[in-house]
Amino acid sequence: MSPTPAGPGVRLAVDVGTVRVGVAASDPAGVLASPVETLPRNRGDLDRLRALVQERAAVEVLVGLPRTLAGRDGQSVVMAREYAAALAERIAPVPVTLVDERLTTVLAERQLQAAAGGGKRRGARARRAVVDQVAAVGILQSWLDSQAAGRRGRAGIPSPNAAAADPGGVA
Repeated sequence: MSPTPAGPGVRLAVDVGTVRVGVAASDPAGVLASPVETLPRNRGDLDRLRALVQERAAVEVLVGLPRTLAGRDGQSVVMAREYAAALAERIAPVPVTLVDERLTTVLAERQLQAAAGGGKRRGARARRAVVDQVAAVGILQSWLDSQAAGRRGRAGIPSPNAAAADPGGVA
């Protein structure tokens, strides 16, 4: 996994869970994140991600790093790092980057509840699959926005100091 930033192009984001993996993709200009699909965590999920990287000619894959609100690493962080390492082996030389994803699943749940008017119009299983995709969109859109803010900052426009990328890079 490489800390070297990739150039312009499609990025995929992955929200790794114990049961499912949510996937989102950016447009080639790196402006907008959109949901792609939810994969079951099984022996075929990494192969499907490799196929998505190839189909979309992705230049980078972002894997959400679910740190605690205090910025600490828990068991979910260990799982995400292991998943990112396994994915990096499958899709090399496309870089895999870990990005902070605190609260993305919670925000995704709230967005879906608001869109449904607070009601539960979907079955629980279908809803969870959509939540995983929306969480991946949140990871990717936050990263895209921080990159755009950084570009504006380098052009002389002040940008926020918050970096979405994992400062430790990917091990």
